[in-house]
Amino acid sequence: MKKVFLTMMTAFAVFSMTAADGGPERLQVNTDQTTVNWVGKKVTGSHQGVLSLKSGVISLIDGKIDAATVVIDMTSIKCTDEGMDAETKGKLVGHLSSPDFFNVAEHNTAQFVMTSFKSQKGDNGANYLVTGKLTIKGIAQEISFPAKVTIKNGSVVAEADFTIDRTKWDIRYGSGSFFDGLGDKVIYDDMNISFKLVAEA
Repeated sequence: MKKVFLTMMTAFAVFSMTAADGGPERLQVNTDQTTVNWVGKKVTGSHQGVLSLKSGVISLIDGKIDAATVVIDMTSIKCTDEGMDAETKGKLVGHLSSPDFFNVAEHNTAQFVMTSFKSQKGDNGANYLVTGKLTIKGIAQEISFPAKVTIKNGSVVAEADFTIDRTKWDIRYGSGSFFDGLGDKVIYDDMNISFKLVAEA
C-alpha cells in the first residue's frame, strides 16, 4: 500500500510541475463516469460483475497520451449475475475478496501504469495498442490490449475489452493448470476485463 501511495504521489507531483511549466496537460479520470466490468468462467457457467476506480491521471503532450495511471478500488467488487439473489451474490463477493482470489484485506487496490501507447488499426474501432504494468495482490505483470481512444476538446474516452490470465497474479483457486481432479469444479484461468474510461481536464 505504501508503494502504491508513493507512486501516485510522485506521479501527481511530476504531472503538476510539468503542467505548470507549460508541459503535459494533466487530466483527471472521472471515476463516476468510468466503468470496469469483469467476467470469470468455469465449467458449469460464469459470473460477471463490476469494479470502481479509486483515482486516475492521464497526461497529454501535443494532444497525444504520454502517460497514464489508474488505481482500482478492489473493495468495490460486485457481482451482477442476473437471477442470483442478494445473499448468494454476497457469498460470491466474499469469496472473491478472500485470499483464495484477490485478498482484498491486504491488497485493497490494484493499479495499472501505462508504459506504451502506439497508434494502430484493430478490430471494433480499436486505434491504439496500450501496454503497461498491471499490479494485483502486489504482483506486477505486463499486459497489452487494443483500445478505442477518442481525444477531443480536453477530454479522453478510452474503451477496451481484453483477457488476462489470473494465475499470473497468483490467483490459482480452482485452476486446472495447478490442481488435478477438479472435474466440473474447474474455474478457467482466463478472465475478461472491459472498461470505458473518461478523463477530463
